[in-house]
This record gives sequence, C-alpha cells and structure tokens, in this order.
Amino acid sequence: MFNCVLYQPEIPPNTGNIIRLCANTGTQLHLIHPLGFKLDDKRLKRAGLDYHEWATVREHDSLPNFIQTVQSQRIFACSTKGDTNYSSPNYQAGDTFLFGPETRGLPQAILDSIATVIRIPMYTNSRSLNLSNSVAIIIYEAWRQLNFKQNACNSASTTKH
Repeated sequence: MFNCVLYQPEIPPNTGNIIRLCANTGTQLHLIHPLGFKLDDKRLKRAGLDYHEWATVREHDSLPNFIQTVQSQRIFACSTKGDTNYSSPNYQAGDTFLFGPETRGLPQAILDSIATVIRIPMYTNSRSLNLSNSVAIIIYEAWRQLNFKQNACNSASTTKH
C-alpha cells in the first residue's frame, strides 16, 4: 500500500514501533544504511513485539539504491523544515514517505531533491516529535484518505539490496 523509508535510523525502539505500525497498516518498511543498531538488537525486537513476522522490511545500502530498486512514483520527505501540511496532499496507494534520523533529520541535499516536503504542525519553537509518532500520524492520514482500504498484505520478510 505505502512505503515508509527510514533514512539511517538511530534508535532501535523507534524502528521496532514502526515495524509494528507497518505490520498493522500493510505498509512496507525500508531501512537505509547505515543503521544506528543491528536488526537483532533486543530493544528493537522488544518494541516490535511479535509483529516482526507480519511486517515486510527491506534494507538498502543507500537512498539512491532504494529509489532505483523501488521506483516509487511519488516520494514525500517528512521534515520539520517542510512547507506543506501533512494533511494537504491527496495521497495514493504506492506513495512513499521518507523520514530522517532521529537526532538530525534529513540532510538538506535530500530535502532539496524531493518535490514535496511535508510537516506536522507543532507549537512555535518546538523542535520535533518522536519519529515513531510522526510516522504513525502521516501513515494513518494517508490511509484515512484511502478510506482505510486494505490491500493484500505482502509476506513478511527482511531483504537487503
């Protein structure tokens, strides 16, 4: 249905929570290396509970590798630096949502290369929301716009490209 891309994620419990979210929404999760942890990290597994077997997780050596492999028609960068409210676009099945690392966000060069940079509104002078909360807000808004339509789920797996 959707692609969630974590660019160089750093905190295992956030990725574990996102694995659980992806399993429950039919979203494919893509992890862009380098990761700030190993996929067998017990904190990642604990946060994801037993949902790892129900989520499709793909690893990619780089963002260009992901773009070449998946060939998504529309990529939305998600950043506090965005100008577009996350609820404004009309999302479609197959859309890709790109999130940056927890401590530094997406590099400016990546933001400059993506046509639409969306943001979640916050109080003035707020720094950011937790990554897994941000992913949940945006994925659920996109899915809500599709009336929570359920597509056939991909079989769970972890692959690296």
